[in-house]
Amino acid sequence: MMERDSAYLSGLLKELCKLPAETPWLEFKRNNADPKEIGEYIAALSNSAALEGKSSAFMIWGVDDEAHQIVGTTFDPAQAKKGNEELESWLVRMLSPRLHFRFHKIDHDGKPVVMLEVLRAHAKPTSFSGKEVVRVGSNKKPLKDYPEIERSLWRIFDTTPFEELPAASDLSAEDALALLDYFAYFDLLDLPLPAEQAGILSRLQEDGMLRRDDAGRWEVTNLGAILFAREFQNFKGLARKAVRLIVYKGKGRLHTIREQEGRKGYASGFEGLIEYLSALLPRNEVIGKALRQDVPMYPDLAVRELIANALIHQDFSIGGTGPMVEIFDDRLEITNPGEPLVEIERFLDSPPRSRNEDLASFMRRVGICEERGSGVDKVVFETEFYQLPPPRWERPDGSLRVVIFSHRELRSMDKQERVHACYLHACLKYVMREQMTNTSLRERFGIEPRNSATASRIIRDALEAKVIKPYDPEQGKKNARYLPHWA
Repeated sequence: MMERDSAYLSGLLKELCKLPAETPWLEFKRNNADPKEIGEYIAALSNSAALEGKSSAFMIWGVDDEAHQIVGTTFDPAQAKKGNEELESWLVRMLSPRLHFRFHKIDHDGKPVVMLEVLRAHAKPTSFSGKEVVRVGSNKKPLKDYPEIERSLWRIFDTTPFEELPAASDLSAEDALALLDYFAYFDLLDLPLPAEQAGILSRLQEDGMLRRDDAGRWEVTNLGAILFAREFQNFKGLARKAVRLIVYKGKGRLHTIREQEGRKGYASGFEGLIEYLSALLPRNEVIGKALRQDVPMYPDLAVRELIANALIHQDFSIGGTGPMVEIFDDRLEITNPGEPLVEIERFLDSPPRSRNEDLASFMRRVGICEERGSGVDKVVFETEFYQLPPPRWERPDGSLRVVIFSHRELRSMDKQERVHACYLHACLKYVMREQMTNTSLRERFGIEPRNSATASRIIRDALEAKVIKPYDPEQGKKNARYLPHWA
């Protein structure tokens, strides 16, 4: 949902008033300010906008619902309350899933008008106070009473990917291009910038960044906004999807040193994000035979891949939150909203799945992330090469979080970490069509050959934890090989 200036809002109001009748995505009121009624209308209009293929729906106070004359209103959403709670805050709390809507105040020839702009439902029907409603004609009705409409709505959710939904609509060509960093688009694809505006529009349209509507105006798709927004704040429905980067003092979240929120789209801003993050991450000084050399605390390739994965695999239907990178003294945490589509323990070997295939595909095309299915393998390989503790994937509150730890000697790792590292090493060997051995595990941990008993102890603990198994149940100890438990 974009910022709207007064001229745009006045023009939109006039166009909506010209319609011969209310529509499923448009409701006129004079002064009705009942909070429950407003909440039900928001849900119904949101669902109806999805059914009608509209990016937004509108409820307007100050317009006669029969003659469509602008008469003015006494309703003021900024002053309205439900009990002691502000109306807007109460509405947000009662709607599910959390929905983006916005009240606009318009002064039309001295007559106050209030326009409520509501984004269309996506992923699932919008409900208010636990009740899903929809517009049938100009009336609100329970969605469950109209099974055919409900089926149609779910078919739309099933067949319309998030990337294809509009992030901004009813735009001139100039306004649409002003919202996107199209210079970065052509630069990342190593294409010459067309000399004419028509050539730029055509190329962005071919790649699904822009779309023409039935009236010949332009829409910026979610794909275009997510990848190439000049300013995320220009797209209110996506503003919270900007990457947040937070640096803490110590090992907890009590003291924040720095917090930064991204402004650019994921593709146009990715290299800048990585450079900014790299400057903040600690480095180690390694002394070789003749030179001192600074090396990153965390493998650059692993960090890059994990951040790219967080961006492309997030669940965009979860409002109010987005990808987050947190830096602590002893670890780096990267979190994205949405449950993983693959079991955590099978990340290395499972066929890749993505909620946002168009987004993932473009990020691969421009080299921001690795080829399909190879990212987690590289992350585990890099952490082994740097001899770091094993990375951990966690599932806090409907999100996915990956944690990379700073270097610790083997003796400082607890039994659980050693076993987990052994398991990931066995998985990595398996996807490379090899098997883990005592020797390969010693190399992973940097254990001297004379201390092979230490590696044997870790293997024994992993066998007892049932995360690995012998390659051959009859094998001897000398040349024993091991597989992950699921192989």
